[in-house]
Amino acid sequence: MLKIGIVGLPNVGKSTLFNALTKKSVPAENYPFCTIDPSVGIVPVPDERLDKLSAMSKSKKKIPAVVEFVDIAGLVKGASEGAGLGNKFLSHIREVDAIIEVVRIFEDKDMIHVHDNIDPLFDIEVINFELEQAGITKPTLYVLNTSEAAESVKKDFISKLPGPHIEIDPIFGTGLDNLVQASYDLLNLITFFTTGEDESRAWTTFRGATAPFAGRAIHNDFKEKFIRAEVINWKDLLDCGRSGSEEPSGSMSSYVVARSKGLVRTEGKEYIVQDGDVIEFLI
Repeated sequence: MLKIGIVGLPNVGKSTLFNALTKKSVPAENYPFCTIDPSVGIVPVPDERLDKLSAMSKSKKKIPAVVEFVDIAGLVKGASEGAGLGNKFLSHIREVDAIIEVVRIFEDKDMIHVHDNIDPLFDIEVINFELEQAGITKPTLYVLNTSEAAESVKKDFISKLPGPHIEIDPIFGTGLDNLVQASYDLLNLITFFTTGEDESRAWTTFRGATAPFAGRAIHNDFKEKFIRAEVINWKDLLDCGRSGSEEPSGSMSSYVVARSKGLVRTEGKEYIVQDGDVIEFLI
């Protein structure tokens, strides 16, 4: 599971963002560990492909790919030397795969900035300096908190950002789905699917992964005991489930039609899994 740490200076909207995201948390019965820590939220990756496959298969369960977001203690200047909650911050940040760096770009006289000035690039420099001093370099997505309720917004610095960015408003909830997807993309991950009457599920693997490696997402044995995989693109399978109407006809009949059209391929150990593949692993 992709684990993303949400970091930022105090009063930039970090916890507001975390709270907005975790309102979208997946059901606890699918991921019982999502309630272990109140600062951890497991959020589904929005994917209409899974919705459509689940409807086609009339699946009893639908399980999305997920991102684990961790609300990490606010960082302050000197954190690498133990200032504030520096030691706690740095120990948590080492455990995540990637970083969302929340940057406040709005003015609001009722919400004091820790440096008494809205200077997004300076804020970023402070955070990145502390991370560098602690020997931490991880993939980073800059999340610009625009806050539609703010008095004014600064955007003239965006071209100078040191990495990819996305704009959100955690109070009004705008941009949250894009943020989840962008977080998922940050580590160059792709989604493949399994589907059937029992469940339809989205699985995560790295772009460029071979079928045996991707199969580890389902079970470790799938890598060592892999024989072959039957593969079809999700849309091809879905199209084969339409019998001249919009009503899905079930995964079994969809596969029958797909095989008759030669759309289901048998792939070996060297096959590179593609985003959107529906795969049946044979071991």
